[in-house]
Amino acid sequence: MELNFNSDKPIYLQLAEYIEDNILNSVFEEASQIPSTTEMSVTLKINPATAAKGVNLLVDESIIYKKRGVGMFVMEGAKEKILNKRKESFYEGFICALVAEAQKLNITQYEIIKMIERGYEDGCN
Repeated sequence: MELNFNSDKPIYLQLAEYIEDNILNSVFEEASQIPSTTEMSVTLKINPATAAKGVNLLVDESIIYKKRGVGMFVMEGAKEKILNKRKESFYEGFICALVAEAQKLNITQYEIIKMIERGYEDGCN
């Protein structure tokens, strides 16, 4: 994993997203153990408190849980929870902005749908 230390996004959020990405990509399976905050902080060369803050964010969202004296584990249903959270974030961050801009430009709903279809056909990246 590479953290972007020049990004406006805090390191602990980047770490939380990294863990989520690994859950989505099945690198960390549900009910499996993930690396400790100490391991992550050493590997990523970040402060252990920063690693703990990113992990605790996911604990608070019930994506991972801690077993005292054993380590941290991925919750059952975590993948679905992350997908739903990211879809909602996508809607709020992209779709609402898209609709607002389309309204300014008098682009109809039908035209937006056609543009999206064209984007899929053209393989927009």
